[in-house]
Amino acid sequence: MFIHIGSDETVLTKDVIMILDKSALIAKDTSEFLQVAREEGFVKDDEKPLKNLTEDKKTAIILDKKVLFSPISSITLSKRANFIKNLK
Repeated sequence: MFIHIGSDETVLTKDVIMILDKSALIAKDTSEFLQVAREEGFVKDDEKPLKNLTEDKKTAIILDKKVLFSPISSITLSKRANFIKNLK
């Protein structure tokens, strides 16, 4: 199944590893992880997430092979994922 993460993006639920709230992105370990992911080309985003966190980037979605950012809150995305899980 798919989850709509905003900005005309959808992801497969089986590929989602983690959904991080905006506040979690400023933690030292998380920012280091995202920096390494960016350097290795896994981050799909034009802007640096920690330098330019704006209201349109509320959540980071860690997928199997890439990292995406979403304007939708982590709570809403989690509810969507659980809703889809309960449909099975």
